[in-house]
Amino acid sequence: MDKPIEHIPAGEFKTKCLGILEEVHDTKQTVIVTKRGVPFAMIVPYKSTEESKSKLFGALKNSIAIIGDIISPEKEKWEVDE
Repeated sequence: MDKPIEHIPAGEFKTKCLGILEEVHDTKQTVIVTKRGVPFAMIVPYKSTEESKSKLFGALKNSIAIIGDIISPEKEKWEVDE
């Protein structure tokens, strides 16, 4: 997103809806619809699930390390074990 987020009044959005949707799709820019100057709705470009999956798959690889034995029971006695 190179350009800043665009704001558009609800009445103007109503008359230019299809054109604005095309612009959001083409530019991947978010548009905020306002009512009397107050943000009312946000139009964001659609991201396909395939794009999301490709970015998420393997995202946490090598981000943790297991130190020690995580399978064997703890040797410390707890008061609930007595």
